[in-house]
Amino acid sequence: MITKMKRFDAIRPFYDTEINEGILKVIDHPMMKALMNFCFPKVEDEVWKEQLRKTHSIRDFQCNFIYYGVKQVLEKSSDGLTTSGFEKLDKNTPYLYISNHRDIVLDTTLLNACLFENGKLMTSSAIGDNLVKKPFLRILAKLNRNFLVQRGLTPRELLVSSKLLSEYMAQLLVHENRSVWIAQREGRTKDGNDETNPAVLKMIGMGSDESDLMDYFRKIKVVPVSISYEYDPTDALKMPQLMAENNNEIYIKEKNEDIMTLLSGIIGQKKRIHIHIGDILENEIDEIKVNYDTTNKQVQALAQVIDDSILSNYKLWPTNYIAYDILHKTTKYQNLYTENEKSLFERRLEMRIDHCNPFALQSFLAMYANPVVNKLKYENAI
Repeated sequence: MITKMKRFDAIRPFYDTEINEGILKVIDHPMMKALMNFCFPKVEDEVWKEQLRKTHSIRDFQCNFIYYGVKQVLEKSSDGLTTSGFEKLDKNTPYLYISNHRDIVLDTTLLNACLFENGKLMTSSAIGDNLVKKPFLRILAKLNRNFLVQRGLTPRELLVSSKLLSEYMAQLLVHENRSVWIAQREGRTKDGNDETNPAVLKMIGMGSDESDLMDYFRKIKVVPVSISYEYDPTDALKMPQLMAENNNEIYIKEKNEDIMTLLSGIIGQKKRIHIHIGDILENEIDEIKVNYDTTNKQVQALAQVIDDSILSNYKLWPTNYIAYDILHKTTKYQNLYTENEKSLFERRLEMRIDHCNPFALQSFLAMYANPVVNKLKYENAI
């Protein structure tokens, strides 16, 4: 058993027995001071340091520190967080949350805050190891129950890494009664189109101990999650990569780009935020088993079911309708937003995007408009 668990050392978060040691390594780091001063703006440094020194579990760190950071984020950079669907969850049951992905850190942190407030099991969450290359960020991720998805691998290395990752997720879900969060595809959605990559599901399935893959997905209780922000604080930051891809160029990130995006997501204005918990996929998986005769077709069908849930339950905001109307030169949805809301959005567009670049302008608008287009697939009229 020890040997098996050691296999996960390269990707797992801290065990509770390692938490205090991890904290003491970074307690005097300037980024820890900045984080704690943000979480507790009126508290003397020595007070939070003393509390950190007494912290010996991930749950204590999340509930006593990260949760208060979330409260500050919502207070300073949003007009509030609303939720729906959490009543479907059993408080003692682990789930595999498969979510659309808008923000590097906030998607999972906000979900965990909501799970905590609703008395449900919090998640262990996947994060790309490219985002935590700096020692402080890696320790912080391990303190916050993140496990690492290894990036930039050769095909052979990717296969080995995927097997390890899937087995670790199975360990959490099946043996440790721990919920897991993973994005529906690699990286954040940059164009507003939320689509599940079947390869992610195939990777998860590699850890199956069932003879039938759909039986495994039923056992680990897949729950689609839809998260939407009225304003994406990193919207303009996503443009260079979209432009490079449009020009068939390989996009190379700036040295500290991930850190800047991470910080912008946390402190940038989001206005309203909504998280919806979809139905636990049980009957849907039973139907897939009956209607599709190959594993490949079953995985494709499951990806579609997840998409159906995420897109149909996605909360649309005035910004989405405004962008749709501007992009399509229509007034179709003008009754769903005010002139003031439109003026604010146009001001944001003016400040963030070079209007001499038609592709950037169109991509920015499409990022907000595409959720409306996708929603139309499920509702004939909004």
